[in-house]
Amino acid sequence: MKQIILRFSVILGFALFTYSCGQTHYEKQADYAMEQEAPAGNATIEMNEEAVDEGYLEKKKKDEKPEDFNTEEYSKIIENNFKDVVQNPLSTFSIDVDNASYSNIRRFLQNSQLPPPGSVRIEEMINYFTYEYETPTGEHPFSVNFEIGECPWNSKRQLIHIGLQGKKLDYENLKPSNLVFLIDASGSMEYDNKLPLLKKALALLLNQLDDRDNVSIVAYAGAAGLVLPATPASEKSTILNALDIVEAGGSTAGGEGIQLAYKVATENIIADGNNRIILATDGDFNIGTSSTDQLIDMVREHASKNIYLTIIGLGMGNYKDYRMEEISNSGNGNYFYIDNIKEAEKVFVREMRANMFTIAKDVKIQIEFNPNQVKAYRLIGYENRVMANEDFADDKKDAGELGAGHTVTALYEIIPASSSEEIPKSSELKYQTTTTTTTASSSNELMTVKLRYKPIKEEVSKLIEIPVIGESKALALTSDNFRFSAAVAEMGLLLRSSEFKGTSTYDHLIKMAKGAMSEDKFGYRIQFVQMAETAKLLSTKITEE
Repeated sequence: MKQIILRFSVILGFALFTYSCGQTHYEKQADYAMEQEAPAGNATIEMNEEAVDEGYLEKKKKDEKPEDFNTEEYSKIIENNFKDVVQNPLSTFSIDVDNASYSNIRRFLQNSQLPPPGSVRIEEMINYFTYEYETPTGEHPFSVNFEIGECPWNSKRQLIHIGLQGKKLDYENLKPSNLVFLIDASGSMEYDNKLPLLKKALALLLNQLDDRDNVSIVAYAGAAGLVLPATPASEKSTILNALDIVEAGGSTAGGEGIQLAYKVATENIIADGNNRIILATDGDFNIGTSSTDQLIDMVREHASKNIYLTIIGLGMGNYKDYRMEEISNSGNGNYFYIDNIKEAEKVFVREMRANMFTIAKDVKIQIEFNPNQVKAYRLIGYENRVMANEDFADDKKDAGELGAGHTVTALYEIIPASSSEEIPKSSELKYQTTTTTTTASSSNELMTVKLRYKPIKEEVSKLIEIPVIGESKALALTSDNFRFSAAVAEMGLLLRSSEFKGTSTYDHLIKMAKGAMSEDKFGYRIQFVQMAETAKLLSTKITEE
């Protein structure tokens, strides 16, 4: 019996040894991965890519989609509330020409998903579109436009539409550009809607440049490296070949990449030119100088030297929207999200000059409301751009930039002074009282708009003050500018399930937008209507008969 057991043990041991020797490399890697502690939620299991052969990686790429491991992050937005004019007569904010939120929302809707509330920044939705404003004349590089009308989602209130129109450049005499393409080539960028799309997008931009412009390429993944030193943009084949060799793989050393990009930009700076870094990433800075505060300090320091920053967001799955927005706001730059090649054409071809050439920096708006005309007000959107009132006159405080030919639009919802509507107020003061001046009592001015901006290369701001007088129009009598921007804002209120949405409905905003198309040369406005129709379907609740 003992011999039988011994013989069986030998046979079994040999069989196990044979199986172990025959186990494939891929199976061993799979076993290794399974032995690791799996993270909670949808986070991915990180593996050492050097220990896995190319066959396994290719299989892994095919089997997994970026949305399978969704670690996207958005900041919580706390909406602006109504302010009592007697106690809070001033409203101050920095302009915002970013529009990443809108194209990111479009990506969600096209994937039959409602966007997360934190991704819905209403000011970026509104400013995705251009509006017909007066051409600027005189010493200032922009015009200021106003319109007052009935609030579409609360007929007892009014909406104030404020629009800036930037001066267009003489395109025949554009200043030369020193552009550094800073490309995230980490493993998360491998998907078709990330690095491959970016290469096509940058090729479109390249066609807008000439031999006076220089292009450099820096890529980062694990460590940052110079892919292409400063090269005349006319050498398109050289630049395209350099772009083509950038491949995704490794971790994300975003901090090192930015440091190297600024070093390259500084070495090739054009004194009177357009110096700009174009950072393209899915936003995951997870190795190296990755503290957002550190990155912001670095970006702000170089912005003071007239090296600006444009951030291009790409893809899905681990998209870090909040970080890119915060960094771009500090870099005298702008922030876009490219979800398809048509959006790349909009950013890099049709609106290239507005996006790449700044004509006014640190643009701030401060509005003083007349308490005899306005009981309360609410700034719609711009939550991340609200400034302390004392920051308005402080030239050390950073604010937004205005590009050549850009339009910037802001909306206020106001409660007229004649309204019986109750609004929250602060406690009564013990040591002082608030009174209105005789000027306010006798004036028909609704408000005074103050703007500050710095001309390029100057550090002392200029002040513009404009009193606003006007009667509120019925909604049907307002301009296409007014109604279309209001329709976009209304959709933002619905997507965010805002407490201020009032009587908003998708049917209402769709009808209003359809009646305010103006000249929709590139189909952006009709696409908005289609997005609203999709959002309506996704928001429809199933009811029992």
